[in-house]
Amino acid sequence: MFTLCVKDSFAAAHRLEEYHGKCEELHGHNFQVEAFFLGKEPGPDGMVTDFKILKGYLTQALDVLDHRYLNEIPFFSERASSSEYIAMFIFGRLTELAEGSAVSVKEVRVWESERAGAAYYE
Repeated sequence: MFTLCVKDSFAAAHRLEEYHGKCEELHGHNFQVEAFFLGKEPGPDGMVTDFKILKGYLTQALDVLDHRYLNEIPFFSERASSSEYIAMFIFGRLTELAEGSAVSVKEVRVWESERAGAAYYE
């Protein structure tokens, strides 16, 4: 098996409603996202799949989050808009986008700063 990774970023605002501290107030982040995909054998071109395709999946997954107030997105009305759940959301979107392709989603990492992030995998 091979693991492929692509990175992208998005900017968004949120507030952690059940948190007691500064993060309960409206604030924003420039989130960094790493998406890892699993694939089997490279094709005749030496690639499992073109990185351009994976970057396209990630761009589509992040478009619904970019420059948004995350708490207003239905997924986050039922759960916190934390980095953990943002990673889960992106994992789900990528899984839908990659369905039927040569890869499956292995893991999504979301960084809200250079020193703090969360990962989700199934």
